[in-house]
Amino acid sequence: MLLCVTANHKTAPFDLLERLSRTPDDLAGSLSEGSKGAVVLATCNRFEAYVDVDGTADENDVARILSTVSERSGIDADILSASSSVHSGPRVVEHLFSVASGLESVVSGEGEIAGQVRRALTSARKHGTTSPELERLFQRASEAQRKVKNDTALGRAGRSLVRLALDLADSRIADWSTARVLLVGTGAYAAVTLATLRERGAHDISVHSPSGRGAAFAAKHGIRALPKAEYARAAAHASIVITCTSAEHPVLDAAILRAGRGPALAALPTPHGTAVDCPIPGHGFSAGATPSQLIVDLGMPRNVAPDVAEVEGVALLDLETIRLHAPLEELQATDAARSIVRAAAATFHEVGARESVTPAVVALRGHIFGLLEAEIERARKRGDDGGQVEQAMRHLAGVLLHTPTSRAHELAAQGRGSEFIAALETLYGLSAEPAVQDDAATA
Repeated sequence: MLLCVTANHKTAPFDLLERLSRTPDDLAGSLSEGSKGAVVLATCNRFEAYVDVDGTADENDVARILSTVSERSGIDADILSASSSVHSGPRVVEHLFSVASGLESVVSGEGEIAGQVRRALTSARKHGTTSPELERLFQRASEAQRKVKNDTALGRAGRSLVRLALDLADSRIADWSTARVLLVGTGAYAAVTLATLRERGAHDISVHSPSGRGAAFAAKHGIRALPKAEYARAAAHASIVITCTSAEHPVLDAAILRAGRGPALAALPTPHGTAVDCPIPGHGFSAGATPSQLIVDLGMPRNVAPDVAEVEGVALLDLETIRLHAPLEELQATDAARSIVRAAAATFHEVGARESVTPAVVALRGHIFGLLEAEIERARKRGDDGGQVEQAMRHLAGVLLHTPTSRAHELAAQGRGSEFIAALETLYGLSAEPAVQDDAATA
């Protein structure tokens, strides 16, 4: 049975999700011990462990998963339990399909999660922790996501975290073409951020990489790289600083900003002439304040220390604040997307149910066709002019098999496939294991 233990932006605080995002790459291997397989999906807004357990999942399986994650992450198991929710059986399928389609994201319809779901499966394959059912689950999840993307307006209505952050920044940046932007980080998120900045008309963009990859990134994208010696001053004088690194410790704090400002900063004009009100709770500015500056922290773990918000004239916009400002879902697009997800989940269950009784149906067909061939051989020896007896017997076998085969699929769709398998063993003494399949059975 499939089991999912999830901690996400709806159930867990961001600091806990930060710690979970740093779980070891081989966690799925630990979770798969004693199970058929496991896939771990860890992003900045969610941590999910998908485990294919033997038999029916119970509280012991959940406790084992939480204990393993606790041991590997260093987070107390009771805290994990209080910050997690559990899905089992059929609910796992619709949940993952919804996640992959962006329906469970901070910003409904955001596109990054689809790639993260695919990479989670790729990682599990790399470590040899998948199972046939998990493979089918994640592959069908990607198919459902593509259908949602192609058939609904959800993808167009939903916005990525980067776009939402810059939408919020619009109220602070009067003219992006004159804004001084400092980008801290050079990963995939940085590239998306840079492209989004340019869409808004930003030209004065510099990049700093704490890991030393700034020069290569700058050369590739046609912007200026800042050496470490210039970082503090550039951070202090930028209109907006956007951090998006994978560093485990803050790359910007109050001390860096104050060091970069120096004693002369108070005489500098406010960017774009005046300070403007900030819509972010707890970070408002008034006219005449020291130069207003926006720090956007897209990092997970956090790239910016909380104390920067204490620096005069600085507003801090982090992932948690972005989530609070996520726009209302467009109900029509969301409803259409959820309908697609539910239909895809129903198909997944139907196909899985049919597959669960397939070995039994094959065994029955093999048994009937075995008897049929023996009787046809006897008829031939007695003289079957024109093959009429053989034709009649084959027709009769098809008629006899039709009802039990249809009934098997009906029972499977109702979750009662085991009843058909048990009846087959009781009446005919046939095993429903795939090993009974042979050429006659598939005729």
